[in-house]
Amino acid sequence: MYYYHKHVPVTILFLLVAFTAFCQSSFPYKNPKLPVEQRVNDLLKRMTIEEKFYQLFMVPGDLDEGDTGKYKHGIFGLQVHATAAGDANGQMLRYNANEKSLDLVKKMNFIQSYFLKKTRLGIPIIPFDEGLHGVVREGATSFPQAIALAATWDTALMHRVSIAAALEARARGLRDVLSPVINLATDVRWGRTEETYGEDPYLSAAMGVAFVKGFEENGVITTPKHFVANVGDGGRDSYPIHYSERFLDETYFVPFKACVQEGKARSIMTAYNSLNGIACSSNKWLLTEKLKKQWGFNGFVISDANAVGGEVVLHNTADSYATAGEHAINAGLDVIFQTDYAHAQLFLPAFLNKKINSQRLDDAVRRVLRAKFELGLFEHPYVDEQSAKKVFADTTSRWLAKKAAQESIVLLKNKDQLLPLQRTTRTIAVIGDDAVAARLGGYSGPGNNKISILEGIRNKVGNSSTILYSEGASVLSKDWEVVPANYLTHDGQRGLRGAYYDNIHFDGTPAVVRTDNTIDYSWTLFGPDSKLSNNWYSVRWTGELVSPKAGTFKIGLKGNDGFRLYIDDR
Repeated sequence: MYYYHKHVPVTILFLLVAFTAFCQSSFPYKNPKLPVEQRVNDLLKRMTIEEKFYQLFMVPGDLDEGDTGKYKHGIFGLQVHATAAGDANGQMLRYNANEKSLDLVKKMNFIQSYFLKKTRLGIPIIPFDEGLHGVVREGATSFPQAIALAATWDTALMHRVSIAAALEARARGLRDVLSPVINLATDVRWGRTEETYGEDPYLSAAMGVAFVKGFEENGVITTPKHFVANVGDGGRDSYPIHYSERFLDETYFVPFKACVQEGKARSIMTAYNSLNGIACSSNKWLLTEKLKKQWGFNGFVISDANAVGGEVVLHNTADSYATAGEHAINAGLDVIFQTDYAHAQLFLPAFLNKKINSQRLDDAVRRVLRAKFELGLFEHPYVDEQSAKKVFADTTSRWLAKKAAQESIVLLKNKDQLLPLQRTTRTIAVIGDDAVAARLGGYSGPGNNKISILEGIRNKVGNSSTILYSEGASVLSKDWEVVPANYLTHDGQRGLRGAYYDNIHFDGTPAVVRTDNTIDYSWTLFGPDSKLSNNWYSVRWTGELVSPKAGTFKIGLKGNDGFRLYIDDR
């Protein structure tokens, strides 16, 4: 009797597990012969709130062998080998682009396998990365920067460059590139001008469409950005924008509309700034009325990195991250892009508390799932290593990069026929640290066999000329450095005493008193402490500065508001 009773539950459990696995494999969404929309609807009705939320959440990050299951609900996608850079605004990312291409393929396949086999519904991810002028990865071809490609005025060449970059992206398992930048560079002081195709709406639209088609036709989603008008007055990045609909229709909207309707882009990224008082990531008129209804956009909209939280720290239009997420999704955003997986807990409460409109939530998830089915990720989730090796070994794209670079050159002046440099030239002066840096531009991988300007000139003229090099003015100021902590003390402790007041007059009792090791802060999107507002506060630091040696030193302060420096009470 004991033997019989002991084995009955084991047999039943085995049959139950086998039956469950059989049922899952026979679900309609697993059937590639069914129409995409039918598969999407079937999968959607099987999802929990948590599973829906994580399909609308994307982050940089990896998944290692020892993963404990934090991704058990799935996720939209991962930017493998990228992490938050720790900047003050939490927007910058640090890229580890040096892993060998084939090793990256193996990792991508391992990660995809986890989501297919270890999560309840087996929904694959969309691996994504930057691809502005080539994939930001080891071994990938670095084509000329976007502003240089625009200078070719050659959309056919742009399309060929795009196809080459798309094939290199897909060979690495990437199925979405957060490119191109089709904002208009209406002020050259804007720090992102080099990423654009210039100031002209027509040229930006033509180059953008050529870029988008090359990727989308080869199974890689494009994400034109930043929607919309990311450049503010005076070139200030992410500042509030106040433009009429007619002005937008005639200028900033032109390339976006073209990339959606002509290029068939399946994704759009929102901008950090606000438009007419409403954050772009939460702007219903912009995302729902204009983009989705008027232009017929059927893809998904993602935020820029940490942009949804901008309602809290930048625009002051939400009292919490959960509320900001509620505003964004209800307004028409589909995917929240954050720089840390832990940030999911900031936004999840709005979904669990049903603050998100249920129809809007399902529409957002449906747009993501549709893209995953269209990419064929359920049937063909893995990268074929042999096919990838062939792409990695092909050097054709390097010739294409050289061709594009040659076509991008614009000679504005050539006094006395100085160019091209002649071997008979006796002396050539090369000035500036850019001449030796071999810069490839923003959003670049490590490149292949980079040659600096100085090295290129030396290779060209040989020993026939004397080449003189001087660093000249540096790109970064080296005029000052932050005083290190070991030279600052207060009451025998390292650092200075900081007294933080909730007003700008140092009135009353400090709201916060603490020791600051160094005085080197960038309080832009937030204040020094949760007890203080983001603005209208003041700080008094006191202590001793001990010089490492006798001598004459220049001591000063640098900031963007008022400040005073007292030494020996003077």
